[in-house]
Amino acid sequence: MAGLINRVSGWVASPAGKLRAARKLIAANKRAEAFPLLAQAAKAGLIDAEFEVARAYLEGAGVPPSASEGARRLEHAAQKDHIEAQSLLAALYIRGIPALAGHVVGAAAAQLATTRPAAALFAGVEGATPDFAQALSWARKAANAGSADAQALLAFIYTSGPDALRDLPQAEELYRQSAEADCPQGCLGYALALMKKATGPEEYGPAAMLMQRAADAGLATAEYLAGVLAENGHGVPQDLARATEYYRLASMHGLRSGQARYGVMLLQGRGVAPDPTEGETWLRRAALQGDPDAAAMVGDLYAKGGELPPNLAEAAMWYRRAAEAGHKGASRALGLLYLSGAGVPRDPVEAAHWFRIAAEAGEEQAKHDLAGLVMKGQAQSEDSVRTREWFQQAAAGGDLVAAYNFGVCLAEGIGIERNETEAVAWLRRAADGVANAQYWYGKMLVDGRGALPDPAEGQVWIAKAAGAGMVDAQVALAEMLVSGRAGRTDHAEALILFETAAGTGHVGAMFAVGALLGGGHDVPWDRPRAQYWFRRAAEHGHGIAQQMLGRYLARGLAGEIDIEQARKWFQRAEALGVADIAADLVSLPPIAAAPVEPKVQISVAGH
Repeated sequence: MAGLINRVSGWVASPAGKLRAARKLIAANKRAEAFPLLAQAAKAGLIDAEFEVARAYLEGAGVPPSASEGARRLEHAAQKDHIEAQSLLAALYIRGIPALAGHVVGAAAAQLATTRPAAALFAGVEGATPDFAQALSWARKAANAGSADAQALLAFIYTSGPDALRDLPQAEELYRQSAEADCPQGCLGYALALMKKATGPEEYGPAAMLMQRAADAGLATAEYLAGVLAENGHGVPQDLARATEYYRLASMHGLRSGQARYGVMLLQGRGVAPDPTEGETWLRRAALQGDPDAAAMVGDLYAKGGELPPNLAEAAMWYRRAAEAGHKGASRALGLLYLSGAGVPRDPVEAAHWFRIAAEAGEEQAKHDLAGLVMKGQAQSEDSVRTREWFQQAAAGGDLVAAYNFGVCLAEGIGIERNETEAVAWLRRAADGVANAQYWYGKMLVDGRGALPDPAEGQVWIAKAAGAGMVDAQVALAEMLVSGRAGRTDHAEALILFETAAGTGHVGAMFAVGALLGGGHDVPWDRPRAQYWFRRAAEHGHGIAQQMLGRYLARGLAGEIDIEQARKWFQRAEALGVADIAADLVSLPPIAAAPVEPKVQISVAGH
């Protein structure tokens, strides 16, 4: 070893010479060769060498890592008034880095902390507990000695430490002093303080300049915030290209918020050429770091498709990651996938679970989704009470949609004892602005539920809901116009309503159109069109429509006779339990027996 040291820097007898030689070796990235010199200089009492030895142990640079030994030597140097050691010790206590608990420091965290103590403020270490009292003591000593890094550390404690230690005016002053000494962390902290005091974007100028200085020094958080300021034109001219570049730098430094925003800029082509694939990559990285918004956006990308091919199974995976991190929108989206069986097995109970989580997090639409499952009996029993309580509370506050849902709960006894009289009152209140409530209120009046029967008034409210485009209301109104239940009959208007509803896929309306056009009503006959609508309804499993289609085909009522097709539709109707279908089947001619081919005698005689 001595020969090697001689070749590199000459034989150095003094401790100071050994420290100088060690630093040259460190600069040449020969840390293993430098450590013996550092240890000798430290043993001779050089505090700077003691500090370098502490760093070596913490980083595992040139020596096997030993957190406990590194912490012990660091504290020894700090007690000897070594300012950098005091700052680093304060940073370690702030972050709760496990070195101080006798555990090995993660290489990345140690490198960041020991390169510049203040930079550790925004580099969290999992599973560690901060010790703000110790951090305050060491940061104050170094700050009083003039360390700009320590001033930023002390300011951080005053702003982000326990309530008993907070002192925002003093923190701002310390950040100002640190920024004036060109400490990047001080610039960042002082910029944030100025931004909080600003009453509008036009007052962000000084903060933006400080933020840019911190960003140019490579602080990832400052790079991200400088991007935000540039993107929005706060304190600086709006410059999307510059903003995107700052987001890119923050992304390269591993900041998940920067990765998420950079991904969005790439997706949307803001300040950069659109690149959906690269944008998805950065969003994915942010999501894997635990950013729930990024995970939800990746889920949206795969759910909706577009530039990237749709993949609902992939979407479900990312929605789950976001939902488990508390993202309410992703929770609802995952519930919808389970409800429809898209990308995951159909599971209404699992859908209810995620709707419940989303609703409890404040996603209003999820409450209605959950209520829909409750009304179908596809949710847990306690969900009935939960949804009713949500709707009752919101209804009392004037929410008309909630008033409608609460009215339905009362009418059907969902999560509360059935009370049709009170239900009518809530439905009437909601009917002033909610089409579904108009329909329900009208039906209650027509049926005399919770109020005296009043078909005419009920029809008025059902007509309002039908005019608003509610399909069930259109069908109900059409049925009333056919039957004349409310005192008015109008088959022509009923046909228009049925056709409108049938066009949306309402199977009952398809059958009704066929029945009206087939004859016996106050509209012109049109049996080819009637057969068309019977067929549409039959193909959707409507038993009576299958029977009618069979009759049309068996008798040629629309000009076409097809006995075998008629038999097929009769048999389908029979399988569904349609009454009197046996007579229709008997009326068909029997299936002709297949002709018998004459037997050919095979003989080899005569050959």
